[in-house]
Amino acid sequence: MNRCPGMPEHQTRPGQAHLRHDRPHLERPHPEPPETEWPHGERPDAERTDSERGGATVLLLAMGLVFVLVGTFGAAVAAAGMAAQRAAVAADLGALAGAARVLDGDAAACASAADIAGRNGGRLVDCRSDGLDVLVTVEVAITPLPGLTRVVASMARAGPVRG
Repeated sequence: MNRCPGMPEHQTRPGQAHLRHDRPHLERPHPEPPETEWPHGERPDAERTDSERGGATVLLLAMGLVFVLVGTFGAAVAAAGMAAQRAAVAADLGALAGAARVLDGDAAACASAADIAGRNGGRLVDCRSDGLDVLVTVEVAITPLPGLTRVVASMARAGPVRG
């Protein structure tokens, strides 16, 4: 009896049609493996003694890992630079807004500075007036890598032009 390839549970007799594909199964002789010379003098199933096999794969994986790490580091540095710039802009604009309201008192100047700093992605941590000048310190939190949160601070001073 022949077995249908891929279906060991279905058996048919030679010359009889199979129920699934309506073709008779034919007896096929099992060919003997050829007695030929294998390239490089070894059979495909022979145990390999070459120590260099797979070395390029490991090297490519290592290079890929280096590229990923360098890219991640570059993205983290770029994010830190952007956060520093955002903190500087928020501090500058907050100081200007505070200087515009300094004649209304320290509370009004600092409230205006905090509002503008918050709208620019920062958090006002210090605000004081020095005559007609307003000094503000703004912080911006950054998470360049998951689980790694840092704070970037910037200070700015604004007031009337002297001269």
